[in-house]
Amino acid sequence: MIHGILFDLDGTLLDHRTAADTAIGAWVAERAPGHPRLGEAGALWEALEGPHLAAWHAGECSLQEQRRRRVLAFCAELSIEAPADLDAGFAGFAEHYRRGWVAFPDAAPALAALDGFRLGVLTNGTQEIQEEKVRSIGLEGLAGPVLTGEVLGGCFKPAAACYTAAASALGLRPEEVLLVGDDIANDVTGPAATGMRSVWLDRLGLSPAPEGFPRITTLAELPSLLDTR
Repeated sequence: MIHGILFDLDGTLLDHRTAADTAIGAWVAERAPGHPRLGEAGALWEALEGPHLAAWHAGECSLQEQRRRRVLAFCAELSIEAPADLDAGFAGFAEHYRRGWVAFPDAAPALAALDGFRLGVLTNGTQEIQEEKVRSIGLEGLAGPVLTGEVLGGCFKPAAACYTAAASALGLRPEEVLLVGDDIANDVTGPAATGMRSVWLDRLGLSPAPEGFPRITTLAELPSLLDTR
């Protein structure tokens, strides 16, 4: 029986993609006004997120170093001059990004409708920033504790130890917890190795969920789905 629900943050509760795309577009426009590939900036930045964040998660580089590498690779791809101070360059993007933080409209109502469940946020971001996001978008007190690798012994999704530790943080066993998120590997198939159940939040209506996993297109569908589990 499900007693706890973990939510991914970026792309699930917070509209990360819109905020990031807008931010990197503004960042490029400041440095290269009228750049012919400005319309591609968001997709290019998104493509760099996965591999560079994975390098940090694997301990291959520091958080700050992966940010520097992303800025360098991004500038090289667009053939624009990289900032002399890469840390300051990333901070400029982050300033734009923060201004774009907003919760999806269905987030707060869905969380409020889950009275009686132990809730939490399971995210691969940094503790300080992810907690700041939850506060900024008005979900503090609704979403439960923010759980990142920094408080889960250094493990990140989709490592099995991450889901087990997150369930334990809620005082539950993995099989008593449901994870809701938009990333198939991190939020849907990954938890299965521990017995944790999951739901794919497919906001874009991309395709059927992997076989054996439920799919929803809005968090408004979650309460009724739970009634059948």
